[in-house]
Amino acid sequence: MKVLIIDDDVDLLDVISYALRREGFNVQVAADGQQALQRIQSSKPDVILLDIRLPKTNGLEVLRRIREADDVPVIVLTALSDEETILKAFNLGADDFVTKPFSPRQLTARIRAVIRRGNGGQKVGPGRTLTLGAAALDLDSHELTVAGRSVRLTPTEFKLLHILAVNEGRVVSTSRLVEYVWGYNNEDDTGLLRTHVSHIRAKLQQLGVKAGIEITGIPGVGYRLRCPGRAQGQD
Repeated sequence: MKVLIIDDDVDLLDVISYALRREGFNVQVAADGQQALQRIQSSKPDVILLDIRLPKTNGLEVLRRIREADDVPVIVLTALSDEETILKAFNLGADDFVTKPFSPRQLTARIRAVIRRGNGGQKVGPGRTLTLGAAALDLDSHELTVAGRSVRLTPTEFKLLHILAVNEGRVVSTSRLVEYVWGYNNEDDTGLLRTHVSHIRAKLQQLGVKAGIEITGIPGVGYRLRCPGRAQGQD
């Protein structure tokens, strides 16, 4: 499993690299944004750890360019814990974030969680789709398509939409969603859950199928997906 660490702090690079190699990861590093983009092209990492404050090309711009061509899981590493910065990262397609300082064990757990989300926990075969109203969710490419138009979902968005879709018409509790997506139940991740649900809704609007797929938040309980016009399950 290849992990690319992008950070201009040389000491931190050494510490993280050593810890991840001990866990069996194949680690590569980049110290600035331009070098990072080159490494991404040449090495095709399975997971990217991305600092926000980078020389030459900043981390948010690197993330934007990554998402133009790839859905590789990206964990943002940042000392900037303000909500605006975190929301910018998620709006650009980040899958998770870790605020500095952090422990190697915490980082390793986050990496394994995004890997599980990216794999979806299963591979059944090619050409698998799930019908959602007028849309089709491709379970292999993670694309949502309607009337010939499609959008690519990040691994986190895909996993959220998938669990809501297979429970169509039923309320899925917040705790179950967080545990399913992140691999453990952490109350701090409920805010991230709301952010990712918001991103899914925005992509539905982009496809023009907002009326065809509805994701409703039930305060203090969870979320429910419905496709109006066809029979729904019971709560």
